[in-house]
Amino acid sequence: MRILVVCGAGASSTFIAQRLRRAAESAGLDLDAYPGTELTIDQAFADLVLLGPHIADRLEPIRARLPIPVAVLPADVLADRNGALTLALVLAELEHSPGLPSSTRSSSSAKGTS
Repeated sequence: MRILVVCGAGASSTFIAQRLRRAAESAGLDLDAYPGTELTIDQAFADLVLLGPHIADRLEPIRARLPIPVAVLPADVLADRNGALTLALVLAELEHSPGLPSSTRSSSSAKGTS
């Protein structure tokens, strides 16, 4: 699963994406998170888009132009130092979005080796 983390200029999304990748890896999940900006959102290849809280006012216009789920990160997302809360948001979005892959388990965890 590929997750695009979007903020205004790409700086905070870089930190959030890194933390999300580490949290997913620690949990044995096959998930790739990468940063972007609203200017690059239409060219991105992603299964899910997470918007920074400071651009939450753009949620509906972005949802209207994308064929994939879009969610807003909580206001305190930068305090999520290990990415666990952001990962929980992603997993909750998986539960509620029928178009997303039903499992992000990596092949090693699916075999019970993690």
